[in-house]
Amino acid sequence: MSAKLSIIVPAYNEENTIQHILNKINGVKLIQDIQKEIIVVNDCSKDKTEQKVTEFQQQHPELNVVYKKHDVNKGKGAALRTGFQSATGDFVIVQDADMEYDPNEFNILMKPILDGFADVVYGSRFIGGKPHRILFFWHTIGNKMLTMASNMFTNLNLTDMETCYKMFRREIIQSIDLKENRFGFEPEVTAKMSKIPKVRIYEVGISYYGRTYEEGKKIGMKDAFRALYCIIRYNLLP
Repeated sequence: MSAKLSIIVPAYNEENTIQHILNKINGVKLIQDIQKEIIVVNDCSKDKTEQKVTEFQQQHPELNVVYKKHDVNKGKGAALRTGFQSATGDFVIVQDADMEYDPNEFNILMKPILDGFADVVYGSRFIGGKPHRILFFWHTIGNKMLTMASNMFTNLNLTDMETCYKMFRREIIQSIDLKENRFGFEPEVTAKMSKIPKVRIYEVGISYYGRTYEEGKKIGMKDAFRALYCIIRYNLLP
């Protein structure tokens, strides 16, 4: 029986991009004939996100698309917890619905796991020769400072702790008791994962097609302060 990749797609007001990202995921041919399980978690969107997902399911009945919905808006971290709990694949990856990350690079992240070297793989926007959209200087500096702060506590040498693309063996991510509801997920999962005995973490270079706030980017300054709090909270306290 072929292995399976569970792709968790948290979505909040992504009516303009959700079908595009689902079509891109559908078009990806995974190595070693690995199958796909797509789990869309609608975090109480106020637009037509649900309608767009339903249309996609009707257009592609052959695909394994699981749809979950929150009755109230809880945040990306909460949506990811819902997705992780529903995952049945051998491996799990996070895929934002906003087109900033390219599903065609799933195989790049999966290879260290399939080759038997890794349990967790981060896709870094700051290494390798992949294309990157040039956008916000201070946003980039903030990402790197948060990554450095995280590394100081975890003793890891990641270059992009805040990346969306994180791939896990399913038993790894489902064993972690996650609490953060918003963007604090990134430093929390990194801190808790780093404490797992003998966990093997790899990093690969990926591309990044960032969007502006006018185009729908949601993370802001308050999320950066929350991330710093989470770095301290989840590394120092039980």
